[in-house]
Amino acid sequence: MATKKSSKKASSSAERSASISSTIIFTGLSDKQITSLRAAKQAAAEQLLQPVQTMAFSALAASTSPEPSTNLVGVGIGEQISGGKHTGVMAVKFLVRIKYPDNQISDSDRLPREVNGYPVDVEQVGTFRRFMPPSSGAAPAMTMPDPRKKIRPAQPGCSIGFKDPNNQFIMAGTFGALVSKGTKRFILSNNHVIADENNLPLGSSIFQPGFLDAGNPPNNGPIAKLTKFIPLVPGTVTNKVDGAIAELNNKNLATNSVLFIGPPKGKTAGEIDMVVHKFGRTTGFTVGRITSVETDVSVQYDAGIVNFQDQIIIVGLGAQPFSASGDSGSLILERSTNKAVALLFAGSSTHTIANHIKDVLSALSVTLTL
Repeated sequence: MATKKSSKKASSSAERSASISSTIIFTGLSDKQITSLRAAKQAAAEQLLQPVQTMAFSALAASTSPEPSTNLVGVGIGEQISGGKHTGVMAVKFLVRIKYPDNQISDSDRLPREVNGYPVDVEQVGTFRRFMPPSSGAAPAMTMPDPRKKIRPAQPGCSIGFKDPNNQFIMAGTFGALVSKGTKRFILSNNHVIADENNLPLGSSIFQPGFLDAGNPPNNGPIAKLTKFIPLVPGTVTNKVDGAIAELNNKNLATNSVLFIGPPKGKTAGEIDMVVHKFGRTTGFTVGRITSVETDVSVQYDAGIVNFQDQIIIVGLGAQPFSASGDSGSLILERSTNKAVALLFAGSSTHTIANHIKDVLSALSVTLTL
């Protein structure tokens, strides 16, 4: 969820499932039941999720229909909600753009009521996009730290970004965490925040704050250089993370203490109903709840539809959404322990999508700096 502003024109199998995320806890289920539930979710995703149907992910004003190939945007595992009440029953979650009344859905478009004997829960989420819209918006309330100003040493939660080599847009996203490999220190964020969806050359400068927040003339400076990113591959290839790192120009230019929250106390696996918090460039400090895990989703990028496996879904607690445009790259932590859980990268107006932090760190061959 980076924020982009155009100055000219904006750049536009069951075995696998059973083997991953083994530390995720599904309360009340045996290992055999967990494996079976994962297999049910995978079967549903393979049968019904049509992520390469780009017409389903055009502008929010575009029409849609109950047909799964255009309305279904994610399949995961979560608690069944009935009449707005939590049931405590684990279900296969179908995430749809619009939840249509039953009488408007034809038999051919109707989603199954169960998969491999497991109940189904249908949840309206809107359209998932990586967060990079064309306006800066209002800053977080000033009772909180201002993530859009120049901060030295830079802290996770603050604004960062790159300079477009073609001067077609200015942008900003969020510094997620300080990570390490040997004696080297890096900024962790999303590929689309500091590598421009695979387009930025390695060695490119990363600035704090991002140019969208730096003013004119810009009050920022390069603090790191793009070192590595995990390529985003549109189409039928399945992705696991939207991640990148940039090595600090000087180790003293950044700290591991997240704005308002403090340093992470390690890492842990996400669980359904886990309460989490984050600090991001746009919405600042927010609290949310994990509603679904191991969720397969399709996300709109400038490069096209990018399909992701085994993602975490979060909804905000209270009136405020958990995240918004510009919060891309934020580190998500368990509220009670301050252990890192996930890296935020996309969402809709109501739901946030995040990569499991263990997948991000593994893919980039780094560790959290504690």
